[in-house]
Amino acid sequence: MLRKEFHALFDCPGPVVMPVIHALDTEQCLKNVQRALQEGVHGIFLINHDFPYPEFLPIVRDVRAAYPDLWLGLNFLAQTGEIAFPILGELANEGCVIDAYWADDARIDEHSHVSQQDEAKRIAQARQDSAWDGFYMGGTCFKKQREVSPEHYATAAKLATHFMDAVCTSGVATGKEASPEKIEVFRNAIGEHSLSLASGVTPDNAHVYKTVDCFLVSTGINKDNDFYNIDPAKLRSLMNVTREIGETR
Repeated sequence: MLRKEFHALFDCPGPVVMPVIHALDTEQCLKNVQRALQEGVHGIFLINHDFPYPEFLPIVRDVRAAYPDLWLGLNFLAQTGEIAFPILGELANEGCVIDAYWADDARIDEHSHVSQQDEAKRIAQARQDSAWDGFYMGGTCFKKQREVSPEHYATAAKLATHFMDAVCTSGVATGKEASPEKIEVFRNAIGEHSLSLASGVTPDNAHVYKTVDCFLVSTGINKDNDFYNIDPAKLRSLMNVTREIGETR
């Protein structure tokens, strides 16, 4: 998806803020969704860090039932779209429509031509077969996945644009900042394609990532030493920074 289309989708000229809630149970997720919405966020992602994704699905259904109009995305930890898309299609068929999927690894091979991206092609076919028509963010040169040499970042990023709505990258680990140089390489490589960043964004450093279109953020807006609960004041500060960025675009 082009950047201008992505920002128009949310009526947001600056980086679109998507809090990522690490799910424990329905009550904890609903509490944090409410906190985030009160601060004017554009959408929410839920992720299952503490249990397998089948145990996650009842929580997802509960959150969707409680917030039928929420722009809701999911990450099934360590699962590619090849696994996720059929499940999202089944959820949609039962009336639980999910707006987006973020995969940790989009399976881009920076050493092969676009025509030889066999794993990414299988994921694309699974998406088509599922009839799920949501937004796909795919991890590229992403934390905790196969390491990619910085000299290949540009190639990987450009290849990724053929297979997803927004290219998604990160720092080296959860809560770790991405280097500005890496983000610059990605932006130059993908041109006007949408770019999301999924680690290390805080109210203090967000201005460094002005060319990023979407912040997937958890650690930077959570309470101190708390992996699971949003600090409204931190989120409010981040929202203010992204609005300021939007005013300069």
